[in-house]
Amino acid sequence: MEKVISFLEEQVNESLVQVILSNSRNKERITKMKLHPVIIKGEVRFQIERYIGTKVLHENLTKEAAVQTILDALGKDFGQLELESANLRGTVLIGKRGTVSLKVKRKNTPDKKTAVPDHNRRKQYILQEGIPVPFLIDLGVQTKEGKIIHAKYDKFKQINRFLEFVRDVLPALPKDKKLSILDFGCGKSYLTFALYYYLKILNGYDIHVIGLDLKEDVIDACNQLKEKYDYHDLMFLKGDIKEYNDMEQVDMVVTLHACDTATDYALFKAITWNARVILSVPCCQHELNKQIDSRLLQPVLKYGLLRERISALLTDGIRANLLERAGYETQLLEFIDMEHTPKNILIRAMKKDGFQKRQQNELEELIRELQGELTLERLLKSKEGF
Repeated sequence: MEKVISFLEEQVNESLVQVILSNSRNKERITKMKLHPVIIKGEVRFQIERYIGTKVLHENLTKEAAVQTILDALGKDFGQLELESANLRGTVLIGKRGTVSLKVKRKNTPDKKTAVPDHNRRKQYILQEGIPVPFLIDLGVQTKEGKIIHAKYDKFKQINRFLEFVRDVLPALPKDKKLSILDFGCGKSYLTFALYYYLKILNGYDIHVIGLDLKEDVIDACNQLKEKYDYHDLMFLKGDIKEYNDMEQVDMVVTLHACDTATDYALFKAITWNARVILSVPCCQHELNKQIDSRLLQPVLKYGLLRERISALLTDGIRANLLERAGYETQLLEFIDMEHTPKNILIRAMKKDGFQKRQQNELEELIRELQGELTLERLLKSKEGF
């Protein structure tokens, strides 16, 4: 295996064409993996593509992380690796008993070196630049010709990133009924309109979407736009997350940048409704920050900035564990780059049949150590059977 490690460390560079991992040993989990170099913000990175069922998940890594990812997957998940660079082709075979075979063949005529593709230029967005979208024009993201307004390009990328998350969760949503979707704290509703447009207009899903927010003028403006577009299955209401009880069942709950405990109430509502999908980007996690009192962590908690950030991360970690306890398969994912906003963690939770609810003694120990209680934990304790 040492020869394979050396081979990968040498060949994973700008001259790499691609790496393909195949002969999956767990096709229910992952069928194939690919890797190739890209340029992101002027630096070489290596994009991993993981093929899981009908989904393809992407991740951009440094060379060291990319090599380690390949090594971790080789043998465990895959029995074969094929590598092509400008100068050679290599094959690694892993036998069922752990035998390792490495074969390398030099190219008679090395390929002419081509530029590593620029990830930002070649990115294929779900909503593409140059194709006018009515709500993006009215919300000031696009011109009438479909050109992205420079000052709104980050918003354009954020919208598309959100739609990628939506695309990934579609297999978890029922297909034999009209889907009910609720967006808590919708604000100006860039993402609510994008969600409706993607599911209803582009993909023909039968849906009913409600956007909820406290600002009456914002709600009025959004309702005027939805009437303008004839989006009959989209409506906006003035209301508080905590007090909203107008629906008995919801398939998908979205809550983006709901402040502090508003996120907890939204997650609790979603669990109560037995929502199949939850997408949440928390914001302003003050609750634990006011309570946290850990002797173990005190040397770092005495610094206000660190206390704030640690409290925010712990809050979202505890929320994710509470969702798992409630029967949701949960992930914490990066929503957008840190340079755009520090509030960039997205909690993605999917209710799956047969997913084992987790009894987490370690979580109880952590909460006791922090000497704090989150609103979501308190609400769930009051829920019968939790």
